[in-house]
Amino acid sequence: MSKSFASAGDLEEKTVSFTEIGEGLYAFTAEGDPNSGVIIGDESVMVIEAQATPRLARKVVECIRSVTDKPISHLVLTHYHAVRVLGASAYGAREVIMSDRARAMVAERGQEDWDSEFGRFPRLFQGHEEIPGLTWPTTTFSDRMTVYLGKRRVDIMHLGRAHTAGDAVVWVPDNEVMFTGDIVEYHSACYCGDGHFEDWGDTLAAIAEYEPKSIAPGRGDALVGEDLVEKAIANTWDFVDSTYAPVKRVVARGGSLKEAWDAVRAECDPKFAEYAIYEHCLPFNVARAYDEARGIETPRIWTAERDQQMWADLQG
Repeated sequence: MSKSFASAGDLEEKTVSFTEIGEGLYAFTAEGDPNSGVIIGDESVMVIEAQATPRLARKVVECIRSVTDKPISHLVLTHYHAVRVLGASAYGAREVIMSDRARAMVAERGQEDWDSEFGRFPRLFQGHEEIPGLTWPTTTFSDRMTVYLGKRRVDIMHLGRAHTAGDAVVWVPDNEVMFTGDIVEYHSACYCGDGHFEDWGDTLAAIAEYEPKSIAPGRGDALVGEDLVEKAIANTWDFVDSTYAPVKRVVARGGSLKEAWDAVRAECDPKFAEYAIYEHCLPFNVARAYDEARGIETPRIWTAERDQQMWADLQG
């Protein structure tokens, strides 16, 4: 393993795609970088996921302006991670929506997460000087809420813990399209450093029960068509389970974090080594899986200092 984070040397600019996944519904994707979603209503626009900085957010706004001049009224943030929320100021949305659990996590660990992610993945923070501070919602919900963009209904729901404790999904019933945040990925590694492995499969099953015709995942290409949706959900679950199952076996016999790392590499490398951000995610995924398998239910806060210590522990 290298002595610096796998993502520190990831400086290559990604190609942006803006894909229509339903009537007036779009997925902004960038070859495994964080995705955003767009819902065009009768009189205004809702955006899902803000990007990491205002500069990156303006790329999303440029794509929106290529298809509509309606104002952006709502911004939904599916969870608290810095790469998803710190570009919020660029949209000028009057409503910024999170689950109440996600807001609590901003209060508990938002600054630490910002510092940690900035150190891990500098390319995603282009123009970070413009970030005005932590992003706070104007509106929160417990289990679900409904927003009407004119006549267009949008359901925002917490279906269970997965990528974080406060994950939200966005469902557009008139087209049966879902924006899943990082609960579902496509040919991109899942980041599980703040995840809940035991719950993730149930949350994926809850998404599948909606039988989405298309999904905008957290990372990777837009998923258009029920066959691709089903494959992506199954593949995401395979990734999560293939990470957690070997760690549980190591913990059951009293093994070390390094032994867990080796076991996960043996299980996951043959299947997922070519996925976007795989090497970046792997050490954080193993560390969290090791904690959860030992009964630590709430993910420990990642700090820049903890990142470095964990990375050093896995060098042997």
